[in-house]
Amino acid sequence: MTINNTILTVKDLHISFSGVQPFTAVKNLSFTIEKGKTLAVVGESGSGKSLTALALMGLLPKNASLSGSLLLQTSKEEITDLAILSNKNGKLPMNIRGNLISMVFQEPMSALNPVMSVGKQLQEAIATHQNISKKEAKKIAIEWLKKVQLPQPEQMYDRYPHQLSGGQKQRIMIAIAMCNHPALLIADEPTTALDVTVQQEIIHLMHYLQQEHESAMIFITHDLALAATIADQVLVMFKGEVMEYGNTQQVLQNPQHPYTQALLSCRPSADHKGKPLPVVADFMNATLAASSKVPIKNEIETSLTSPLLSVNDLKVWFTQQTNIMGQPTQYFKAVDGVSFHINKGEILGLVGESGCGKSTISKALIGLVPINSGSVLFRNRDLATLSLPQWREERTHIQMVFQDPYSSLNPRMTIGDALKEPMFVHNIVSPGELDKETRRLIELVQMPATALTKYPHEFSGGQRQRIGIARALSLRPELLICDESVSALDVSIQAQILNLLQSLQIEFGLTYLFISHDLSVVHYISDRVMVMQSGKIVESGAASQVLKHPSNEYTKRLIAAIP
Repeated sequence: MTINNTILTVKDLHISFSGVQPFTAVKNLSFTIEKGKTLAVVGESGSGKSLTALALMGLLPKNASLSGSLLLQTSKEEITDLAILSNKNGKLPMNIRGNLISMVFQEPMSALNPVMSVGKQLQEAIATHQNISKKEAKKIAIEWLKKVQLPQPEQMYDRYPHQLSGGQKQRIMIAIAMCNHPALLIADEPTTALDVTVQQEIIHLMHYLQQEHESAMIFITHDLALAATIADQVLVMFKGEVMEYGNTQQVLQNPQHPYTQALLSCRPSADHKGKPLPVVADFMNATLAASSKVPIKNEIETSLTSPLLSVNDLKVWFTQQTNIMGQPTQYFKAVDGVSFHINKGEILGLVGESGCGKSTISKALIGLVPINSGSVLFRNRDLATLSLPQWREERTHIQMVFQDPYSSLNPRMTIGDALKEPMFVHNIVSPGELDKETRRLIELVQMPATALTKYPHEFSGGQRQRIGIARALSLRPELLICDESVSALDVSIQAQILNLLQSLQIEFGLTYLFISHDLSVVHYISDRVMVMQSGKIVESGAASQVLKHPSNEYTKRLIAAIP
């Protein structure tokens, strides 16, 4: 029995969880996918995208139950219902999972074994499913390292995950997922944390390998622009239900559902410059009242102000080799002679690929890495020459909002205590005023006072980022460094945070150094932009000038890679 070229047919899939508060996470989900075709599943965190993938892989948690049918064509004559197999055995057999269906996960570092070389992990996947010797499996593994375009595949075979960049680790994951020529490949947010150029390379690689082996692919993402570049069909999910499903061009060029329209509108574009970003609630409630309240600064306001921060010939080098006397003989020049300034009340964007030195600059500015040479003048005081006690005083004026708010919050402290701690240590307010100031801060970032008694794990990514912003503001800083602070967020949550950052800037006269690899976001929020490559600034100027009319070849390449 065959169903034309259809590889997978999902009918009326329900996924529910038992427990103290039982709930249904996926409802009435139905779709099909054909051989060699790509289906993009799009939606925010919590929409049920990843749960659907886990159901197909037979990896749902023990307290989850599923109903409906997951019909996979396992051979020319046979169709297998994965739902029946999962419910019967609790997991899928190896001849299906890893062989007929495989998956590329969002975070390759946590999906790869840190104590095993990447080549051995690839060899293991091949030997397990192809019933061949270890020697043959190693040969095929090295061929796959070549196929996924990794440099020096023989040497790469013996490297460990921590020795590879994010893009290289993701290539290893793709090789492991595709080395057994699966009929169905599931890619769960495989490029979310990658630079635009690396993202473009990974997308092209996946598409090439998919066409070579005629695999069907389910590509899970929250980025509709990315879905448009890779998918034949798009399925839009919201709170476990299908909002829209059909041909990519039809869904993305003529969206019928308000939620799809919202996702398309939330992503910053050239048209949004100087305006508040729309959020999902605007479309779902059919009103723009919420976002119209967000004030937006006039671009020329900062041109007449004086520099708050001046960086001159900054060098941050790390020792790579030493001689027998322990003296450095070779350096890695993470930041190599960088100069710039930030005016008071200005947003300066800093963009570039991973490893270019962006985060090293941010760490140097707050004293977390030693400076080799150069000066960092903040309020006419050279931060490069400060002692530790002097840094303690100065850090109240410079604060950072980190990329991952969960790892920067203490999981054992309530949100209220996390906000009080820096204010108590630095004597920002008297002990009697701490509770009042904490409530003011949490309301400032548009969260209820009830959040103060909860712990970090009880919040979504966007809510935790708001808490991170509140904690940074608790010391009443003049300069706020945002290091990739919106890169891992859904487009709708990202829009909320960007609107919040701009309204706070106007209210408190804040100055921002905004670091990101997302050029659309940087163009939207920044007054000026610097482009960094290999430890040096290669281009700088007004945001619109740099990103609409770039002069440097590297900048042009970054812009061309935007989906």
